[in-house]
Amino acid sequence: MKINDLLAENHRSMQRSEIRELLKLTAVPGMISLGGGLPDPQYFPVERIRVAFEEIMETDAVAALQYGTTEGDNVLREELVRRYQALGFRIKLENLVIVSGSQQALDLLGKVFINKCDTILCESPSYLGAIGAFLSYGGELIDIPMDSDGISLEELTSSYEALKQSGRIPKFLYLIPDYQNPSGIHMSLSRRQQILAYAYENDILVVEDSPYREFNFEGERLPSLYEMRGGKDIIHLGTFSKTFMPGLRIGWIIASEEIIDRFVIAKQNTDLCTSPLTQKIAALFLQKGWFDDYLEIVKREYKVKRDEMIKALHEFMPEEVTWFEPNGGLFFFINFPERMNATELLKKAIEKKVAFVPGSAFFPFGKGYNHARINFSYSSIENNRIAVQRLASLIREEMASI
Repeated sequence: MKINDLLAENHRSMQRSEIRELLKLTAVPGMISLGGGLPDPQYFPVERIRVAFEEIMETDAVAALQYGTTEGDNVLREELVRRYQALGFRIKLENLVIVSGSQQALDLLGKVFINKCDTILCESPSYLGAIGAFLSYGGELIDIPMDSDGISLEELTSSYEALKQSGRIPKFLYLIPDYQNPSGIHMSLSRRQQILAYAYENDILVVEDSPYREFNFEGERLPSLYEMRGGKDIIHLGTFSKTFMPGLRIGWIIASEEIIDRFVIAKQNTDLCTSPLTQKIAALFLQKGWFDDYLEIVKREYKVKRDEMIKALHEFMPEEVTWFEPNGGLFFFINFPERMNATELLKKAIEKKVAFVPGSAFFPFGKGYNHARINFSYSSIENNRIAVQRLASLIREEMASI
């Protein structure tokens, strides 16, 4: 039997996740991985997880171990709604659905909105998990360049007008306004206002992906796009995978009741429900204030790690290499000399026991070969410094050979 002849057309367009493949390298002895956006496991509140689990088993075991509702555990949803209301979101319970990590939210976006050959607008570069999810449903991505304030309004206008002229109206605009993955750029307030005004004027649905928003190390807290538009024509995605623990597999979608209902239908045909057990653990952490305790710890530690990596980059990298220094998030986006290929460099880096994500993974059309994304949250300060030193040495060798 020729299995390839039986494969669905959508599946043929799917590709392996470069980050998921790189995560396998974390098990290689001596490997320092700057690849995935992993939390540092030494800060996981293991003892409190144990206490929470025992409490749930004593008081709510049947519900925790049984199927749950597709919309999600009501206690967790209520806690999240209260949390967002305190931040200025005008939402109620019916505006929020729990999903199995933010990647499922991206997949459900494809299920609900994308037909083959539909166009989607996104930043350039953009999150590779979103790129993969949208392409798997046959979507065609139109990537819009960024500057230090975020996605370019001029380039967005030009691309949208060209699409409209050809009769192709984009399904939505996908944005990561806060400490963008991979660039680290924090969209300015004026750019947020401009983009939202343009989207409203042209009836463009905006998807705001916000996994890093609470990792702000300094600077003014800017309102989310959802806050600024009062939720009108905005879909907001959130997750515990970065700010808490990815093993919980908990994310959420905030949108109008009409849109949430569509996501619920799509999720019912995907996994029925997100784990009730992990939802109850997360809800208990929010109720007891333990999540905020944990968040303060990791924010403080990640800021130190970011600062130390900045020092290492300045100390070891050749002057031809540049990077953006973010005020939050988990990543640096590195710019190599133009003729350097980060994908080829990665092969040599792995031999030196250091891994990163080549920049081409973040561009839908294979651009960005002279870029790389490196993470500072997972490895220790000492290992981050060693990794930067090894990478800088390889870059100098490559530059000499070029």
